[in-house]
Order: sequence, then structure tokens, then C-alpha cells
Amino acid sequence: MKNKWNLSLQYKIILLVCGVSILCLLVTNFFIQKNVEQTTIDHIEEKAKTVSKTAAINPIFIDGLSGKVSGDTIQTYAEQVRKSAGVPFLVVLDMNGIRLSHPLPNKIGKKYAGGDAGQVFQGREHISIATGTLGKSLRYFTPVYNHNGKQIGAILVGVLLDDVERKVWKSTKVILFSMLLGVFVGLVCAVVFSRKVKNILFGMEPVEIANLLEQRSAVLEYAREGVIAVDQYGEITLINQEAGRLIKSVGFDCDPIGMKIEEIFPQFQLNSLMATGKKLLDKEYSFRGLVIMANIVPTYVNNEITGAVATFRDKTEIRQLAEQLTGARLYADALRSQTHEFMNKLHVILGLAQMKIYDQLTDYVKQISSSFQTEEGFLTARIKDPVIAGFIIGKSSFAREQGAVLTITENSYFPRQKSNEFVQDIVTVLGNLIDNSIEALKGCQEKKVEVEFLTSQNDELIIKVSDTGMGMSQEVEEQIFERGFSTKGNNRGIGMYLVLEAVKKLNGKISILSEPGKGAILQVAIPVAGEEKYHD
Repeated sequence: MKNKWNLSLQYKIILLVCGVSILCLLVTNFFIQKNVEQTTIDHIEEKAKTVSKTAAINPIFIDGLSGKVSGDTIQTYAEQVRKSAGVPFLVVLDMNGIRLSHPLPNKIGKKYAGGDAGQVFQGREHISIATGTLGKSLRYFTPVYNHNGKQIGAILVGVLLDDVERKVWKSTKVILFSMLLGVFVGLVCAVVFSRKVKNILFGMEPVEIANLLEQRSAVLEYAREGVIAVDQYGEITLINQEAGRLIKSVGFDCDPIGMKIEEIFPQFQLNSLMATGKKLLDKEYSFRGLVIMANIVPTYVNNEITGAVATFRDKTEIRQLAEQLTGARLYADALRSQTHEFMNKLHVILGLAQMKIYDQLTDYVKQISSSFQTEEGFLTARIKDPVIAGFIIGKSSFAREQGAVLTITENSYFPRQKSNEFVQDIVTVLGNLIDNSIEALKGCQEKKVEVEFLTSQNDELIIKVSDTGMGMSQEVEEQIFERGFSTKGNNRGIGMYLVLEAVKKLNGKISILSEPGKGAILQVAIPVAGEEKYHD
């Protein structure tokens, strides 16, 4: 059962970015609020101090405390100063602590009851925070001196802390709005960023990527083919176990990761491949005596080439598999054809036996036996290699099924070969040439295919396959060996290409003699030496 809290990567990114944004904004808001509060307090403290000290040297207040000005004058002037200065209260005190002015007139003439004015009557300025008749406030006390330097009273200027808190909250509201705006912007950025990350990861979750990476790593490590990947600079970034084994088998012991591919496989020519973007498929390369079959393709990201991947396998192993496959196919073809012919002949024998025509039955059996011995005897006398002989028998039966006749010329001779690889190449060449000739007979009245094996004075094995088919045009002759070219429809055009590759490998040559409507002769000449010339 899937955990309901197992959030996707996109939501995790959104929650993370939003969480970090909110945390940062809360911390920032806390310090900004504290700074605003302290700054506001410092400001009002400085303001109270300035107003108090200015009032302490004002002549009207000095004269009032000296008894030269009436109390009403002191109250009136004190209120004017308070209002112009913008402070909640300004109180004038005599040396006995009696209020000579106050924002509340009923407090005038009464003794100051704040309990924090003691230091000012000792001639010291000071600041205090206390609760008075107007509420909790910040107060600044300044002593007042007459013209002779004698203290005659004090000035008290105060600011209500409720006003401070209102100013702080006003600033805080701006900060909170900014914080909410920051959270919203962070949320939008988180959504955009998470979607971008999701697109970069092809819509996959980290767990899915990890599983896919493990699967692909297993595929790479247990693949029978060697795999090497390079970046756009030609440096090896990945190599699987099989590739490492093949490289080490030829004495290359260094770790290839980070090396240039040209240092190991200069034949690959990956720089030119990445420049052109072309694929190289089923190409044969020689690497320190090891023959490999390789496929090399460029890799793309956003339609730009970012490197290349080469897969390759020891051709010896491929050939062993091909030999097993070819042998099994030849055996199956020959067995199928022989079974088909045997059943036809058996039906004739059964019919003659049921009609009790024993004389004709005896003659028919003798004819079959003689024909078989003649055909098989001729073939085994001329074709000494058992693989090639079996191959010809199978193709001969296949031709009869197609309504054609496959014959070997009387002067043909093919010696037994010691090299299985050489024989398999000959099977590739011969099989595709015969198949093409049989297919060319469709729609023709005379359906004959003739095969000839000769050895020239130049020690060349000559294989000639001729037919009475429709022949080829000059245009077809020029393209017939190209990979993918075919006159028989799609998904064809590989047989003659393989013939050409096999002939090139054997350092041979191939020629075509044909005219439209007059059949075709295809001749292959292959140099033979040493064991290939061996025969009984």
C-alpha cells in the first residue's frame, strides 16, 4: 500500500522552498521588528531629551519657577511648547515636586506622584519608564537653574509607550505585508522551479530514476556485447564489464575511464562521426589482433550531439553462433525438402502396390535408387567439403520445390577446407547468389540455375552462378550491392550486401554479366592459399 505521505518531488521542492522562505522571513521580521522598536524608542527618547533640555533653559519657565510669572502663564506656554513639539505631556515641577503645568489642568498644584523624580532634584538628568496618571510612559527629567546657577525646579517631558507600540505596529504591518509578498513570490518561484526540475528529469521521481539506473546498470553489466560511451570531447565516460574484458584480453590493463577513445580504438573515428551525425552499423574492426563487429551511434540531447555509444562483440563468438545457426538451418532445409520428396515417392509406391502392378513398382524403385546414387555420387565426387555438399543438396531440393532445377557443372570441383571461417564465408556468398537466382526465375518458362566451382591458374577459387531469369538493368547492377537496395519490396536488400562484405573480407572480387531478359551470371574470384587448397 502506497504511503499517503509519500509526496512527489515537485511538492517536496515546493514545500522546501516555501518552508525555507517562511523561516527566513520570520527570522528577518523578528530582527527587523526589534530594530524598529529600538529605533523608535531611541528616537522618542532623543526627542523627549531635546524638548526637556530646551524647555529647561527657556526664560519663561525659569521666571515662572522664580515666581516672576503667574501659573496660568506657565500652563499656557507649557501647552504651546508641548503641542508644537508633539509630545504627550510636558510638566513643570518646583523643588517641592509640585506640578506648575500639566496636560490635565486638575493635576496642577498637586504633588508629582510618579516616584521616579528623586534624581532630578539632586541636579542629575535622567530617563525612566513608569506608569503615571496618563498611563505607562517614557519620561526624561531635566533640572532647571536660575541666572545664579541655583536649581529652582525641573522639566519633565514624557511619551506614552502606547504611542510607541502603535508606531511599531504600523511599521510591523508593512513588514508583515512584505513577508506575505515574499512568501507568495517564493511559492511562485518554487512551482516554476519544481516544474523545471521535473522536466529535466523527464517527469520521473528520484525513486524511479534510481530503479531505472539500477536496471540499466544491470543490463549493461550482464550484456554479452561490450558497451563504451564517450562525451562530446571523445573521452570515455562509461564502459561495461564485457567491454573491459575484451580490452583486457588483448593486454590493455589501464582503466579506460577518462581516456580518449582514439587511444584505444583509433579505428572508430568518433570525432568525424559526431561531426556528421551518421551511424556506423555492423562494421568490422581489428583491435590488437582481435576482430570485432561494432555498431556506433551518436547520442543526442535537445537535438544536439553530446557524445556517442559503441557496442561491439568478438567476431569469433559471432561466427561460432552463425556456424551453429547456419548448420541447423541447412540441416532443417535439407530434411524438410527430402521429407517432401520422399512422401511424394512413397505415395507413388503405395499406389502401385495397392493396384498390384508389381513390375512397374520394381522398375520405379530401381529408378529412384539409381537416380539418388547418380545424383549423390556426382555431388560427393565433385564437392569434397561436407558443409558445402550438404548446402548444395538443401538448395537443390529447395529449387525443385520452387519449380526450378539447380545443377552443378561436370567440371566443378570444390576441395575440403580446414578453415570453418572460410567455409562459412563461402556459404554466405553461395547461398545469397543462389537465392537471388531462384527468385529471378519467377515468371520465366525456363527455370534453371547452374553453379560452377573452378580453381584458376592464379590460385583463385572461381564460383560462378548463372540463371535463365529476367536479368538486370545497368541501374540495378550499379546499386545491387548497396545495403537496403532491393527490387523485391521493403525490408529486403541485405543479401547482396553481405555477399560483397564477405568477398571483401576474403580479398576477392565479384563481377556481373547480365542483360534484361537474358538471365544473369555472377562470378566471384577468391584467392586461396595453404589450407584452403587442401583436398583429398
